[in-house]
Amino acid sequence: MHHYLITINSILKYTYMKHLIIAPLFLGLLLISACADHNKVAENNTALIKRFVTSVEELNYDLMESFYAEDYLGIGPSHGDSINKSDAVANWKYNAENLYEKIEYKLSRNIAVTIDSGEGKGDWVSNWAELDITYKNDGGHVTIYANTLYKIENGLIVKSFTLYNEADALRQLGYQIIKAD
Repeated sequence: MHHYLITINSILKYTYMKHLIIAPLFLGLLLISACADHNKVAENNTALIKRFVTSVEELNYDLMESFYAEDYLGIGPSHGDSINKSDAVANWKYNAENLYEKIEYKLSRNIAVTIDSGEGKGDWVSNWAELDITYKNDGGHVTIYANTLYKIENGLIVKSFTLYNEADALRQLGYQIIKAD
């Protein structure tokens, strides 16, 4: 009988040790899988924004439209500026046909991040860039630093925040800012 107890104890110890080894391995595989899923989402979202930037550089407003969700909301660059999908596409179309000869993203960098809670919860891509914009009909040239934050849902841009110095762009075009009386 004593021999039987040792065998049960040995089995219990073996089972316990096996669980001590298997549980962390399982948890590790689960974490690696979750990280791989997150990395895939970040990779897909960053690729989406790269394609969107290319559509902007090519002044292809039809392609730009395909990146926006129906309920898209664009905010900025100034406080109080906002635009929906149809107006954003109309603005791009107007700019492509009447204002811009060329837009080039230089030093363009993207980073993807997931915000887990709060008002900004979701998947975002931030694009930092130096933009060179050439206007049609010898309208001038500006170089601006811009940052746009894109919220991505279901493979579409649902929201964006764009920040750049409008006064600097106007100064480069020869305008002077004079305080109103």
